[in-house]
Amino acid sequence: MNKPVSVLIIGAGSRGQIYAQFAQQYPERMRVVGVAEPRAFQREQMAQTYGLPPENVFSDWREVASRGRLADAVVIATQDAQHVEPVEALAPQGYAILLEKPMAPDLEGSLRIVRAVETHGNLFAVCHVMRYTPYTQLLKRVLDSGAIGEIVSVEHLEPVGYWHQAHSFVRGNWRREDQSSSMLLQKSCHDLDWLRYLLGQSCTRISSFGSLKHFRAEEKPEGAAERCLDCSIEPTCPYSAKRIYGRHLASGFTGWPLNVLTPEPTPESVAQALREGPYGRCVYACDNDVVDHQVVNMEFAKGQTASFTMTAFTQMRPRETRIFGTRGELYGDGRQIRVYDFLTETTLSHDSQAATDGSILSGHGGGDFALMERFIASVATGDPSGILSGARESLEGHLMVFAAERARKEGRVVRLEELES
Repeated sequence: MNKPVSVLIIGAGSRGQIYAQFAQQYPERMRVVGVAEPRAFQREQMAQTYGLPPENVFSDWREVASRGRLADAVVIATQDAQHVEPVEALAPQGYAILLEKPMAPDLEGSLRIVRAVETHGNLFAVCHVMRYTPYTQLLKRVLDSGAIGEIVSVEHLEPVGYWHQAHSFVRGNWRREDQSSSMLLQKSCHDLDWLRYLLGQSCTRISSFGSLKHFRAEEKPEGAAERCLDCSIEPTCPYSAKRIYGRHLASGFTGWPLNVLTPEPTPESVAQALREGPYGRCVYACDNDVVDHQVVNMEFAKGQTASFTMTAFTQMRPRETRIFGTRGELYGDGRQIRVYDFLTETTLSHDSQAATDGSILSGHGGGDFALMERFIASVATGDPSGILSGARESLEGHLMVFAAERARKEGRVVRLEELES
């Protein structure tokens, strides 16, 4: 019997914890052997959960790099701007590397990561979990079967969800581009990468429009306070932190997003976090600057077109996609796929049996698990064919994002070759 794949976790936040959980589900296939995390609670929590020896518990990834190779693989789930240096330091040591998306906040950093893993021949995957869901794999099989003929155009919607936007992109860690990355890169590099994957063609030209429309001081209602706990109009505000987090707490669920507010969510600790921390602020009194809505229009190598809409102003629900082909039309909602055939004028439905919520709350519709399953299998066998999101193609998806942001800010159509030169 093969030994389980040994894995180091660099960054024990929400994503690092989720990927580590595969070792709890399948201890015969994966074993967490070390962690690097600057926050004491998260670091010690992971050390205790996985029985890590003290010498393999680090407060900084640099300590890991100084020790030489300690495991078969490493999961890098640090903040966006903290991906490049760990990859460059650990790639020469021969680790298989699983990197949380986005690769880096800018083109230079993304290119440095690709060069590092290609130079040293690392088995490498980016956590584009949307590629790995049962729904996506079913959708790809339907398209590849020719059920709608040749793809001509696509409409794709990312309904971020009103409270998710308030939590992560207004009050939270990804609210400012200078501290993390653009909204499109952080939330929707998944989606542009996914469109590239479905079409199987490189993108050639992009235009984009979007702005921060609503979550601004100018939109603050009369009488609103700086914090939700002090606000007389809080009961009428859909973005009330008191309501959003109170609802999760009342349901008995203490994972994300509550564990972002406080390591051990209780009525008392959540109330304190809302009173003193960033997540209790009025959404109209934060220092956020990322967009709350954006559209992206794309042209691909064989003339196909795609439009993508990302918007905060929806209920939390899975992404929705319409794909138009020469012989039929397809609609998908993250679980169900309906195909209308032009010849027979009939509709055939497919059910992926995936979780109906494709968000982080459901493990991205099974994508988190499927990604880990394929990555660990690839490390165990040395066969990278199971990895659907390697360095070079993941870079293409990032180039699409960077081109879209340049197009949005400069008000023009951008050719992808401008970035590649």
